[in-house]
Order: sequence, then structure tokens, then C-alpha cells
Amino acid sequence: MPLANPDDFQFALEEPFYGRLFTRRPDLTNDIRLLIGTNALHALLNGVWGTITHLADEYGISRTFIYTLANSLKKVGQHLFEEAAAAPSASALREQALTGMLSLRLEGTSSIGATSTVMSRFGLEMSSTGSISQSLSQIGGLLPMTVSTELGIIQYLVFTSDEIFSKQVPILITVDPCSSAILRMELANTRNADDWKNHFECLSDNGLKAIYLVSDDGTGIRAGHAKAIGGVRQTDTYHAIAHRLGSWCGRLETAAYAALEKEYDVERKLKSAKSKGVQEKRQTTYTQAIDLAEKAITLYDEYSYLYRCVISELNLFDGNGHLRSGRQAEEGINMGLTLIEELNHMPTRKAVTQVRHALPDLFHYFDIAKQVVTECGEVGIDEFSLKAYCSAWQWGKAARKAKKSGRKKIAQDQEQFCLDIAMGLQQETEEEDLLTQHAVYSRLDKIVQSSALVECINSILRPYLNNCKNQITQEMLNLIMHYHNHRRYRDGVRKGKTPMEILTGTEQTQDWLEILLNIVREKKPELLLIS
Repeated sequence: MPLANPDDFQFALEEPFYGRLFTRRPDLTNDIRLLIGTNALHALLNGVWGTITHLADEYGISRTFIYTLANSLKKVGQHLFEEAAAAPSASALREQALTGMLSLRLEGTSSIGATSTVMSRFGLEMSSTGSISQSLSQIGGLLPMTVSTELGIIQYLVFTSDEIFSKQVPILITVDPCSSAILRMELANTRNADDWKNHFECLSDNGLKAIYLVSDDGTGIRAGHAKAIGGVRQTDTYHAIAHRLGSWCGRLETAAYAALEKEYDVERKLKSAKSKGVQEKRQTTYTQAIDLAEKAITLYDEYSYLYRCVISELNLFDGNGHLRSGRQAEEGINMGLTLIEELNHMPTRKAVTQVRHALPDLFHYFDIAKQVVTECGEVGIDEFSLKAYCSAWQWGKAARKAKKSGRKKIAQDQEQFCLDIAMGLQQETEEEDLLTQHAVYSRLDKIVQSSALVECINSILRPYLNNCKNQITQEMLNLIMHYHNHRRYRDGVRKGKTPMEILTGTEQTQDWLEILLNIVREKKPELLLIS
């Protein structure tokens, strides 16, 4: 029979030592128990055969009891003779505090006060609000407000630019819509032409050039673009049409429901009338309420239908995957706007006038799309498969933008249907189909018609602005920009990647926090030392 392995009788050293709860064999004194345990442990550690059996026979005890005594003695010995664990160094404690501070502030979007409370609870250093504020400011000061390319390399990107406001203070921001990376984010006093001109020139100085700019029709950004970049500027289709006309769908729907509620209320009062005079008076009011409700419902139905028709004209591809022209889209939108004006609703007529002013710069993305589709054809895809892929890409965009689950499901099903057609026409393996789809989608993603991604960045930035009571600093913006650009997406079309990975095409092996701490070690190592 093989001897038991001593390693099978390990105990966690952190376990407390307990005395006997009761004594079943008074004849086995403490000295005898110690002797039994010592002999048994010696036999186990040195591989002596027969000792456990001999002790069991000599004292009339079970082998399990002997093993228990040996294990207890071994645990005490390990605790007594182990080397004392070295205390963590001062720099390690400081780094641990900075790690917790940055993680709570950026990943947890906690306020400085909440960060202080959590750090104090876990006994971390620098847990006072003053220390946290000062440390974050110092670390943020080490970071740039503009993404830079490698020395001598120029990268051409589509710029989507807009202003975000912290109370009355503008934050000028430019984003790459393909990677979602923030290229530059600066706190400004104003948002005039010179501010935007400097903004775009700084991007150019850091090796980032604009293929074209997508923005709203703000006077400052338009003038700044003309001075610094020139060339094509694509008016943001969201702000130009969807923002101006889309909000009226909700308003007119609310007005229609209010008119219906008014009709029901008047009808209820009519039924409660007793005298003939009151009935005739309330009947007139009821007839008027019916007429107003019908007009409100008709206005909502017709306007919402025309709005959907106008929005559909912004699509790049028709139902068969053919690329539409900018002129075709413009004619369709003008027709829809004319019909909206004929509804004779003054507020929406004013919105239509504003939309017409934005039309001249609204359709440049169709020219870009023509170039991109030509590039896709050079990948080696036949014409019919390419049209199916283009339709699938357009449905995929619709699925991502859909807010209602029903619409999202329909768009997803249509995308998969078009992909199945494309794959059937290509007659490739599943792996080859996925590579082809990625090649087409990645090229089509370069067609940008809206600066809506800046609105997404606004939603990311807003919690930080709210929990600091809109007293934001450039240093804090630098930290947020670094965190966003180097964090790894957990879901969506960019799942598993960081914005900088997509922007540069280089794999990011470190976490955003490790990268930030390396910057601190390089530029300001004293932050990791005890003062």
C-alpha cells in the first residue's frame, strides 16, 4: 500500500487555529497527542512505512485521527517557520491608488466625491478630494488633446466635427466616423471661424488631413473649414433634415391625440346635457371638435408619410442595390418638401425653408459613394453580388439606427437575406464570403453623410460633465479622450476592438490604464513616489 503524499494534506495558512471542542479519550493527554502527531508527520515527510499502522494499533485509535493530528501539526509548523511576506513598496501603494482613482473616475464615471468615498472605504492612499483632483489634473496634463500619426506619415480621414456645450462653454470636437476615435477635443472660449481654423490646422500639423468634412451649418465651423481646409464640405444630413423635420412627427402626433382627447371630453359633456338648449350648444362644440380632430389626424398622417419619403431619398442604393445619383435624391427631396408646404401648416413650412437652404451641400456623399463602389468592384466581385452586398450594408445601417425592436428585426432580416443572395452568387466558402463581406463593408463605411457619431460622443461625455457640475477642464477632457480612444468595445460592430486599433490598423496589446501608467512613468515618475 503506497504511503500518502504529504502534499495532499495542505492547509491555507490564513485559516485560524482552533482548540479541541471536546475530549473523547481522556487517556490521550496533550503530550501523547503531540507525540503521535510528531511521529506521524515524521513518517509522512520521510516516507517511513508502517508507522501510521503501528501508532493506530499501539494507542487504539483510527488512522484518520492520526492523519488529522499530523496535518494540524504541519499547519502550525508552516505558520511558525514561514518567511514573513514583504510589505508592498511605497510606489506600489501609490500606483494602486492611482489605478483605483482612474478606474473609478473614467470607467465608473464617478464624481470626485464618490471616488473619494470608495477609495477611503478600501483604504487606498490619496483618497481626499483635493488629492484626487490634483492627481487627475496632473495626469491629464501629460496627455495631448490631438491624436498624432507617426513622424512623417500623413493619414487622410473623413472628419465629423461639431460643438458640445458644458453650460455656455463650447467644446470643439472632431471624430473619425469609421473608427469612432476622437481626433481632437478642446475646451474653447468661443466657436467662431478662427477657433475652428486653429482646430483644423492643429489636426493637419499632427498628420491628419481631411478627405472631406461632415458638419452642421454653423457659421463658425463653415468659415473655419473654408479658411483651414477648403474643398468639399458635406452638410450633416441629420441636422439638415432629420433634426428639423423629424421632430414635427412627434409634435403632430401629440397634437392629434390631444384633439382626440378633446373630442371625447366634449362628447362626454354632450351626453350629460339635460336641457335642449344646452344640448344644441354642446352639439355645435362637439361638431367643431370632431372637425379639428380629423384635421389633426390627417395632418399627422400626411406629414409623417411625406417625411419618411424625404428621408428615404437620402439612401445611397435603391431596393435592387443600384447606386442612386445625387440629382435623383435632390429631385425627390424637393418634391417631398413641396408637398409638405402644400399642407399649409406654417411651422412646418418654416422648417422646410431651413431645409432648402441646406440642400446645395447635402449630396456630396453620392460622389464619394460612386468612387467607393468603383473600388469595391476592383476587389473581384461580380456586379450582381456587389449590388446584393450594397443592399445588405444599407440594411445593416438601418438596423443599427433603429430604436424600435420591430424595425430593427426587420432590417436585420433584410440584411441577412441580401447577404445570402450575395454569398449564393459568389459561390465561395463561408470563410471567403466573410472576407469578401468585410472588404466591401469596410470600404462602404468610408461614405459618411452624418455627424451623428459626435452626438454619440456627446452622450458618452455628458455623464462626466454632469458629475463635475459642468466645471470641466482641458486636462479632464484629455483623460476622457485617452480612455475612449484606447478602451475596448464590448458589443456592437466594433466589438473586441479599440478605436485606436481601427484607426491605426495596429493591434493594441495593453489596456488603456496600463498605457496611461506607462506615460506617467515616462513623463512624470514623481507621481508614483511618496512625497
